[in-house]
Amino acid sequence: MNILQINSSARSEGSASTRLANSIVVRLRAENPGASLVVRDLARNPHPVLDEAALGALFTPAEQRTPAQAERVALDDVLIAEIKAADAVVLGVPMYNLGVPAQLKNWIDAIARAKETFQYTANGPEGLLKGKKVYVALTRGGKYRGTDWDSQVPYLKIVLGFLGMTDITFVYAEGLAMGPEAEQQAFAEAQRDIEAAFA
Repeated sequence: MNILQINSSARSEGSASTRLANSIVVRLRAENPGASLVVRDLARNPHPVLDEAALGALFTPAEQRTPAQAERVALDDVLIAEIKAADAVVLGVPMYNLGVPAQLKNWIDAIARAKETFQYTANGPEGLLKGKKVYVALTRGGKYRGTDWDSQVPYLKIVLGFLGMTDITFVYAEGLAMGPEAEQQAFAEAQRDIEAAFA
């Protein structure tokens, strides 16, 4: 098994979402002792935004790209190769202002490429990243699970599904800004959810 862990917190140290993602990876590796692990920390190694220059590079035929354009596309190519090679994907996703971090959006923009990770067919779009198990470690300061305030889960279900990744388990640690006892309880409940996911 090849495991890809994406840490999308803006914090390179002390991130609650990375802590929760690490717990999922520990459990995954316990189930699959020979598994390989690739960790991409988007705080330590941020990916550039999809801007006009990046779009220009992507829409220029490979043989016509300038060296700068080829270098920019190559950055996305690395992320696409990582996600293609993964059997299991673990996303550490904090909630920032009711949405996903910009770091995670940049990663999604990089891996979502027509004819590589999805394609359009006569029957509509088809995701090409099939057969992967995805675990999403969600951490929030407040409690939003199952409410209209939770924009993360619907968005991630849609965008990951668009790319072909439909087998998704969400693990929540909520109320982390509501005091030490609430934080401790949140991680205890999350750990129970992780154990249940592997039962």
